[in-house]
Amino acid sequence: MRETTTVRRPVRPRPVNPAGWWFDGLLLAAVAALTTALAADQLLDLDLAVRSWVNAHRPEPAYWVARILNSLGQGGWFLMPITFGLGAVVAYRTRSVRPLLVGVGAFVLTSFVIGPVKLWTDRAAPSSTLPPEESVRLFATLPPGEFDMSYPSGHVANSIVWYAAIAVLVAALLRTLGRPDAPPGLYRVIRVGPPAIVFCTTTYLGWHWITDSIAGLFLGLLLGRLLDRVPWDDLPLPRLPGGADRRGVHGGDA
Repeated sequence: MRETTTVRRPVRPRPVNPAGWWFDGLLLAAVAALTTALAADQLLDLDLAVRSWVNAHRPEPAYWVARILNSLGQGGWFLMPITFGLGAVVAYRTRSVRPLLVGVGAFVLTSFVIGPVKLWTDRAAPSSTLPPEESVRLFATLPPGEFDMSYPSGHVANSIVWYAAIAVLVAALLRTLGRPDAPPGLYRVIRVGPPAIVFCTTTYLGWHWITDSIAGLFLGLLLGRLLDRVPWDDLPLPRLPGGADRRGVHGGDA
């Protein structure tokens, strides 16, 4: 008897919008240009002006509202459990391990890109007690114990990447419930709403300079597009018991 073999689909990046790599290059160039400008002591007056304004317009009720809303960008104890929880539900319903890979991908991108950039740029936070001309600069020589991981904003970048992962898993979950044609507006709300709130509240609370948040926006969009391109159902996996390596994220989507 001749043994049959399973023909694997070719591994190709999934489409993104705008299509092509030109927009990714533009985002990368924007991050590089902003970092270069700040390293040359450009735009620092903008950061200081925004910090002065938010410090003068932050009554206690507004502070607590902003702080609660800013929790939407907490990766460790909020976004990560939600993502892996959704992944586990979809994995159970599809009998596939692939939905869990979405959360792994988001974790790898945020941990191994955003963190090293923060360490490299070595910037203090707006709440620093250092003189303003020292705390606002990139590549500063900060004293021991001083917070030095302000640039770019991890809250902003994390929220864009993790909510991109959540949107993928929500779509997969709805597909298992027989609702493959959920309103596109639902995914736009998931992907745009929370990151926009985090961008505003992070800056308003004085936890990041405005240029930190802008850099986090550019970097998060770049990483989010990389996550969107991953063909989760076509990634090569070893044959798993019970066929757990079957398709489970995009279903029959191209």
